[in-house]
Amino acid sequence: MLQIHIEDLTFDCIIGILPFERVNTQKVIVNISFEYFYDNGKNEFVDYSEVVSLVETTIKEKQFQLIEDAILYIKEILLKQFNIQNLKIKISKPDILKNCTVSISTKITTKD
Repeated sequence: MLQIHIEDLTFDCIIGILPFERVNTQKVIVNISFEYFYDNGKNEFVDYSEVVSLVETTIKEKQFQLIEDAILYIKEILLKQFNIQNLKIKISKPDILKNCTVSISTKITTKD
């Protein structure tokens, strides 16, 4: 079993419930890790560029009001589209408050 880490995927999007968040884009940072079985003989692997593209495109297009909704939606589409296990996702809004970064995370452990 191998593990992929996608760290500090950063982009601007509409996300949040405050009035200014519905109008102005803000920076989000997404961290994802998961495990998968790699079979070299069958050349089966998870294309991490597809994962990155799917996550970024989805969050930008959906314009979620809550990062909780975003993280749950991303979790479901990744588990549905890819044969992965032990998925961890963290979405951060580094600029929403002046003195801290706000984040939401989830973890799902799946068994063989």
